[in-house]
Formats: sequence, C-alpha cells, structure tokens
Amino acid sequence: MRITVFGATGNVGSRVVAEALARGHQVTAVLRDPARPHSLPGAATIATGDARTAEDVTRLATGQDVVISATRPAPGSEGELATATKGLLAGMAGTGARLLAVGGAGSLTLPGGGATVIDGPDFPPGWLPIALACNEQLALYRADTEVDWAYLSPAALLEPGVRTGRYRLGRDELVVDADGTSAISMEDLAVALLDEAEQPAHHRTRFTAAY
Repeated sequence: MRITVFGATGNVGSRVVAEALARGHQVTAVLRDPARPHSLPGAATIATGDARTAEDVTRLATGQDVVISATRPAPGSEGELATATKGLLAGMAGTGARLLAVGGAGSLTLPGGGATVIDGPDFPPGWLPIALACNEQLALYRADTEVDWAYLSPAALLEPGVRTGRYRLGRDELVVDADGTSAISMEDLAVALLDEAEQPAHHRTRFTAAY
C-alpha cells in the first residue's frame, strides 16, 4: 500500500511509520520543516507539507491508498488541531484515499455510565485543553460526508512501550481490563491503526483500542 503519514516525527506518528515500513508498505513521511533534525527511517520517503493547508494535503494524498494523521499540537496551540482537521478533510475530498486519524480518549464514555472520560473524577486537569481540542476534532470528522475517514481513540493511558501485537477494539466506550485499567502502548496503537489500514472495518466512525 501507498501510505502518507502527517505528524510522522511525533510519538505516535514515528511508530506508525516504523510499523508501516515493517509491513512492506511504501511510506511518505510528511514534515512541516524539512530542515529540522529527525530520526525517520531511511526507507521512508520524506515530503514537505502542512496538514493545515488543503493544497498540501491534496498533493500528498493524490495517488495514495491511505493517509494517516497523527498530528498533535504543542501545549498552548491546541486550536491548531481543528485547523489541521479542516485542512485534511478539505484536501482529501475527491482524492479517493482513506483517512485514518489518531484522536483523543476524552470523549469515550466510561463503562457502565453515560459520563465521558473527560468528565470523570480522575481526569487530570492539565489534559483538559488537548482533550477539548480532540472533542472538537471528532465533531469535525463526524460532520464530514465526503471523505472515507476513521477516527481512532486510544486508551486512557497511552505511553511508549513494547509491541505485543495484541489489543481489543471498541467503539464509543472506554475499553478497560479486569482491573478497570485502560492502557495501550504507542507501538500497539500503531499496530491497530495499520490493521485498520490493511483490513478496513470502520468507515466514517470512531473506534478505540486498548489491552
């Protein structure tokens, strides 16, 4: 498959690039600033572009099978997430490529109740700005009817770890284990994302993955 990755140097994006290359896909890793040092694998094709600019997205999505967005704004710039989402959706329309987006977990509902993660008693206040930005991001996707998109919400705890190749899927409810913990490594989130790219099961909907 031909895959373009926006946010390719980020924590999740870099693992998506590595996972896609390990599976033998042709990967275009998009950088906003090509002069900035990076540690992307040499097998990836490096391209310059900005998800916030529809023209860049169209150029980098045309002829590709899948576009993956793993963009994450810096603290204090959370509003850029909505701008990038609008750019991605506008630029992807008419290209024929699928769009897979890595989002947030804050809008998932807690097991056994209607409250969402962001409204839970244990939600860290410091995460509120990015969680609210991700909620807006998801709303923009849900309003779109032109692009074949899927939105992956991670588990509540997403950290660097090891690739086990295992995970469980859900839709709009937080996936937890027997102890009530919701977690997944960034490596296994990349596995779930590439599995969806190779075997599409979610179209214009959100899904989630956790152990």
